[in-house]
Amino acid sequence: MFAYANPKKFMELSGTILPWLSGATILALAAGLVLGFRTPPDYQQGDTVRIMFLHVPAAWTAMMAYGLMALASVIGLVNRHPLADAAAKAAAPLGAVFTALGLVTGSLWGKPMWGAWWVWDGRLTSFLLLLLIYLGYIALGSAIEDETRAARASAILAIVGAVNLPIIEFSVDWWRTLHQGESILRSGGPLIAPVFLWPLFLMAIAFTLLFFTLWIVRIRTEILRRRARSLMLSESP
Repeated sequence: MFAYANPKKFMELSGTILPWLSGATILALAAGLVLGFRTPPDYQQGDTVRIMFLHVPAAWTAMMAYGLMALASVIGLVNRHPLADAAAKAAAPLGAVFTALGLVTGSLWGKPMWGAWWVWDGRLTSFLLLLLIYLGYIALGSAIEDETRAARASAILAIVGAVNLPIIEFSVDWWRTLHQGESILRSGGPLIAPVFLWPLFLMAIAFTLLFFTLWIVRIRTEILRRRARSLMLSESP
C-alpha cells in the first residue's frame, strides 16, 4: 500500500480509478435519493423521516473523514510518507462540510421531533466540537507559513482531536440525551423498518463514495499545487 505513497504512482492509479468512482457515486446517489423520496411517511415522524437519508450518512461520513485524517496524520508524523500530509490536508474541508450538513439536517429534524432547533446534549455538543476541530485544523495549517511546521502542528491537533470520535459514538450511552441511541448496528438487530433501512444503507454508500471521489480530486490538486510551487521556487533567482 505504501508503494502508492509515491505521488507519481498515486496520480497514475487515481487517474484510472477516478472516472469509475465518480460514475458509481452518481448512480448510488441517484438510486438512494429516488428510493428515499419514494418511502412512505413514518407513522410517528411523517414526511420528516426522509431527513434521515441525508442526516445519518452525513454524520457517518464526517466521522469517517476525521478518522482517515487522523490516520494520515499519524503516518505523516511517524513514517513521513509524502502523501500523508496531502491526504490529511485534503480531507479536512470535506469533513467540515459533511459535519456542517449533519448539524443542519439534524437541526431540521430535531425541530418537529423535539420542539427545538438545538439542545445541548452529549451527541449534539460533541458533534459540534467535531466541526470546531475541523475548522481549527484548517486555520492552524493556514496560519503557519512553513509547510513542514504547519503539517506537524496540524497532525498533532488531528491526533489529539481524535479522542472526540468515541465521545460522539458513545455519548448516547454515557449521558441522558434526547438523541436516539444506536438503532442499526446493535446486537438485537436494526430497529428501523426495512422500507427505510435499505434506502439509508444506499445513501450511506453514496455519501462514502462521494467523499472518496472528492478526496482523491483534492489530493491530486494538492500534489499539482506542490509541484507548481517547487517549479516556481526552482526558477526564481
